[in-house]
Amino acid sequence: MRERIVNIVIILIVLALGVTGTLYFVNNNSSDGGSLVKKNVTITSNDSINESIDKVYDSVVVVSNYQNGRLVGYGSGFVYKKEGRYGYVLTNNHVVENADEVKLTLSSGEEVDAKVLGTDAYMDIAVLRMDGDNVLQVAEIGDSTESKIGDTVFTVGTPVSTDYAGTVTKGIISGENREITVTNNGSSYMMEAIQIDASINPGNSGGPLVNINGQVIGINSVKLVESSIEGMGFAIPIEVAMSQIDKLENGEPIERPVIGVTLYDLDSLPLLGYGDLRIDDNIKSGVVVDSVQSGSDGEAAGLKRNDIITKIDGTTIKNSAHLKYLLYKHNIGDSVKLTIVRDGKERELTLKLTHQIGDSE
Repeated sequence: MRERIVNIVIILIVLALGVTGTLYFVNNNSSDGGSLVKKNVTITSNDSINESIDKVYDSVVVVSNYQNGRLVGYGSGFVYKKEGRYGYVLTNNHVVENADEVKLTLSSGEEVDAKVLGTDAYMDIAVLRMDGDNVLQVAEIGDSTESKIGDTVFTVGTPVSTDYAGTVTKGIISGENREITVTNNGSSYMMEAIQIDASINPGNSGGPLVNINGQVIGINSVKLVESSIEGMGFAIPIEVAMSQIDKLENGEPIERPVIGVTLYDLDSLPLLGYGDLRIDDNIKSGVVVDSVQSGSDGEAAGLKRNDIITKIDGTTIKNSAHLKYLLYKHNIGDSVKLTIVRDGKERELTLKLTHQIGDSE
């Protein structure tokens, strides 16, 4: 009786796993101490995400970047809206950067023209427009803030080569609200991202990160690439992109405050030979003001050369990329509190944000 119960439990466990095949059970009643007894069992899959994939698959496109008539790179994107005569596609800024012609390849294999409407290097997003008659599907936009660590997610994109367009990879959310530093064209900045272990590779950039309900919750952007690192990809939360979507669709620049100072990271000073500044051993992170532009918000706040900015609104500054990340959370017209160290003494300054990137000062 006990052997029968064990066999039933094994069958139930395999059914729950959702696989199909031939099962072999040990017959403990045999005289040779146990022989394999073949039993055919039909098992249906319970964990397929094919229905979720169907909800987004045909919205995904290959985005090809042409410069001077030559293909210089490609990535992925997805249709997030169809309105009037046009369809609208989200992708990464770095996918279409410096392009003078952009083409989209649909899931059907058809290639169509697209126009770049707006881009933002800091958020690494771009909005493209295509003929609405060519739209095969519109992706449903979800909410990444409702997702939790361990939730199943998947990506659709074009890794490594256009031969692999429409590749689907599956994984989980490995981390939330990750602050990662990205370097692009010599400029470093910090971005908030969703960490995933679903496989992403060159060409996946700009494609959708999708939850188990088939809703887009992020835009795949970067992957940590080192021989010792495996399965660490990052996606831009969809709310970040959608918060500025109207401006991007209209080709308007995103307003971001600028202080008007040049900065050095505290940990880079020994390499720069910055010998005229004495730093207290208790100060472990921050940025050092090298120069202050005349007429800038930094000058109005009272910043001076050799000031060490250690905090913004009470949040400790890690480096200059982190300072920009915190600063860009504010709008023009806001005021922030800077904690600085000058001549070994800590003090607070009020920084009124009146200038934005692109202003002539």
